[in-house]
Amino acid sequence: MSTLRTGILLAAMTALFLFAGLMIGGEAGMIIALGIALAMNAFAYWNADKVVLRMYGAREVDQRSAPELYTMVAQLADNAGLPMPKVYVIDNDQPNAFATGRNPENAAVAATTGLLQRLSREEVAGVMAHELAHVKNRDTLIMTVTATIAGALSMLANFGLFFGSMGGGNRNNPLGIVGVLLVAILAPLAAMLVQMAISRTREYEADRVGAEICGRPLWLASALEKIAGAAGRIDNPQAERNPASAHLFIINPLHAHKVDSLFSTHPRTAERVARLRRQAAELGQGARPWG
Repeated sequence: MSTLRTGILLAAMTALFLFAGLMIGGEAGMIIALGIALAMNAFAYWNADKVVLRMYGAREVDQRSAPELYTMVAQLADNAGLPMPKVYVIDNDQPNAFATGRNPENAAVAATTGLLQRLSREEVAGVMAHELAHVKNRDTLIMTVTATIAGALSMLANFGLFFGSMGGGNRNNPLGIVGVLLVAILAPLAAMLVQMAISRTREYEADRVGAEICGRPLWLASALEKIAGAAGRIDNPQAERNPASAHLFIINPLHAHKVDSLFSTHPRTAERVARLRRQAAELGQGARPWG
């Protein structure tokens, strides 16, 4: 159902893009804007993982430098039927984590030092399983596609505002200049809402699959509660300087995130925890230790 919903949202964003392109510049304008956006996002697709890891000062670790974390990720990856991803640690006191990479063969998972220090082994395992679920579900690819379309829409909006202010626009638009300006203003907002809805959908799915990978939904539920509590108190300076990357993390690292609104990239933690507890109850499980 989650995959179907994501597909529907992607289709809606594509339809929105096509409509906006036709309203603003006709078929020629739409094709030009899409071509530029595809080129920009192709670079991001191949290099986004390196860029974001560098942005957060992540350092790669291995069996020698971080044996417990590395061994844990290896075991979880094996449980998930995934290739061993690269493992990174970020020197940041806020407990958090994210996954990146364009496919399972080129994936990386990153955990902050705050996560490793403040959470139990079981909770860390739940978090790493969640991130591996993102890898398994190819969520990075999905978000790249949505970013491509959203980027094209933003470019169309800029074209619309420019040509609209010059008195131009598509003559086939029945609303004339008013229609051009409305599309230029509202299309990027609508694209952002769809993009966030897709992100939230993928978080619920990663929670469910992550719980299956580690075998204990309550480990992840406990971790989410701890991370959410700490994220509201502890700064994440890199994330505050780069808010567009906030959707990567298991819990929104920005202090401004308070409610599950239209503008949130993450679902409410309480709802995520409730779903995980129901999943554990269905399996008749408690929270036994890792190992």
